[in-house]
Amino acid sequence: MAIILHIEDETENLIMVENLLTSAGHLVISARDGLEGARLAETRQPDMVLVDTTLPNLDGYEVTLRLRGMELMKNKPIVALSGEQDDETALAVGADGYIKKPINAEIFVSTVEMFLAGHRERANHDISDKLRVRSQKIVERFENKVLELSEANRRLEELARLRNEFLRNLSHEFATPMTPVVGYLRLLLNEEMGPLTPLQRKCLESINTSTQKLRALVDTLLDISGLEMGRLHLYERNYDFAELVEKAVGEITESSAQADISFISEDLSQKLPARGDPDKLSRAMMHILDNAVKFTPRGGEVAVGIRTRKGLTHSDELYQVIVVDNGPGISGEEIEKILEPFHQVDGSPTRSHGGVGLGLAFARHIAEAMGGGIEVQSPPQCSVAGRELGGTAICLTVRRNPVIAQEG
Repeated sequence: MAIILHIEDETENLIMVENLLTSAGHLVISARDGLEGARLAETRQPDMVLVDTTLPNLDGYEVTLRLRGMELMKNKPIVALSGEQDDETALAVGADGYIKKPINAEIFVSTVEMFLAGHRERANHDISDKLRVRSQKIVERFENKVLELSEANRRLEELARLRNEFLRNLSHEFATPMTPVVGYLRLLLNEEMGPLTPLQRKCLESINTSTQKLRALVDTLLDISGLEMGRLHLYERNYDFAELVEKAVGEITESSAQADISFISEDLSQKLPARGDPDKLSRAMMHILDNAVKFTPRGGEVAVGIRTRKGLTHSDELYQVIVVDNGPGISGEEIEKILEPFHQVDGSPTRSHGGVGLGLAFARHIAEAMGGGIEVQSPPQCSVAGRELGGTAICLTVRRNPVIAQEG
């Protein structure tokens, strides 16, 4: 029994060849285009390849050149299935022979087995002209592909620019009417416009909570559009890293009280003086904490810890905040993607978690701008605050004294 790779885009021919060769006791692997065929040749290591010369994208001649360049295919028979009466071009590019199409079912199997047994065909005369013509056609095809890709890239860049402008304009349009809403809510809650009944206060506090969430989303949209266009400005001033973490944990604990999630923190009272943009770093921490809350089941736990370690030089020091949850975790293929803008592990309309996929992307950029970065582990590989939780760990790192490069 031989393993035969058949590369063909026409379903009728695929079925006929498979039936003929399978009936003769051979195993047939099918591919519908040249790229898939080359991949299968590398992974399945067939005893023989049958390749149609009129494939889309990479045609059969180009596939033959690609296959003949593989070490494992140097001595394996490659036979072209060609509509040409005398296809010496197939021989010129490395095929061991060709079988005329349409296929003659009566002699097809015996012809294939003849090549398996060692039969090889050779061109009858000098093939340099045919190789030159074939090479010119390949160059022309690749030139056209390069032009197509260049044009596609130009369109993608234009779409990216339009998307960023849309985000920026949309964010400003949202922010403008929100300013008086926030102001009047504050006046009402402070009873500066008259006393409130308990029911009125409860309603206004609910509106205020929703407004704050919307405002945070608008701020994130503004920041992401700034990141995409290279216009996000980071300020530099002194702050305390541990104090920033403690404040962020306090805020998220208060805002997520209804979720029935317990926060366990290590000692956050230590002094960790640093320099950078504490406002944006605080928002980055809030995004990471909010992400942990979203994916932690009701009644679950979130552990928060701080680490310090030396950098590349004696005076270089790194600060880290580690947030670990006991949610469902993230698959390995999703770990890198979740740090990209707009990516969500579950982006379907029926997902159980909110958000638009911007928070972690923002946090990563801020961490990198402050000389650090973000690492995601799932499951976590460390114990935090005495807990070994099985969900996801996100570690945000910044430098104590980063060199902040301003954008825009």
